[in-house]
Amino acid sequence: MNKTGILFMIAFTLFAAACGNGNKTENNAANEQTSTSDTAKTVTPVPATKTILFFGNSLTAGYGVDPSQAFPALIQQKIDSMNLPYKVINGGVSGETTAGGNQRIDFVLKQQHINVIVLELGANDGLRGIPLTETRKNLQSIVNKVKSKYPDAKLVLAGMQIPPNMGPAYAGDFKKIYPELATKNNMVLIPFLLEGVGGEARLNQQDGLHPTAEGYQIVARTVWNAIKGTLQ
Repeated sequence: MNKTGILFMIAFTLFAAACGNGNKTENNAANEQTSTSDTAKTVTPVPATKTILFFGNSLTAGYGVDPSQAFPALIQQKIDSMNLPYKVINGGVSGETTAGGNQRIDFVLKQQHINVIVLELGANDGLRGIPLTETRKNLQSIVNKVKSKYPDAKLVLAGMQIPPNMGPAYAGDFKKIYPELATKNNMVLIPFLLEGVGGEARLNQQDGLHPTAEGYQIVARTVWNAIKGTLQ
């Protein structure tokens, strides 16, 4: 074979190799694109088209723990794991009384549409010995405002209990407010928000009033079991 023929064969071999590598690269790119596309399909979340408002005091706000450990955030995690179309709003304010909540609710309801509200207020009233007629009136007023603004919203009431510091009669009547209001307004009732947590030292912070991160896990389960039926 002459010199020209040898050069031609070398050039042809290099060209064939380049084409082969190009095909492999294109095939690999196509495979990677398909793999990425398939992965994206499996993890794409459902858009959050509905809103759950947790409206309460420091128990809702998550006093003393990281915001991600408060029960509303834990409920959001549960919702996301089930791919449900809900966004959680933590509307908790530490120290809030029912009177304060009644004043604040108007502003909150103007911010965006509410599909579900979990009302958690009253504990600070009880600890301060506020007349029960005032607590009941304020809670009812909050419910009325929600119904007026969003008549199709689903209502959930978180029941509370207080120690007998103010006397057993006051504590007993305080406890009755929640089931009575829930029945009157056709609300889902959480009988006691702190069920299994209240009074358990290891599940509460040093103040004995606010749950630890572990305590909030239990609170979140209690809340979830009560509200999951409203999210269908």
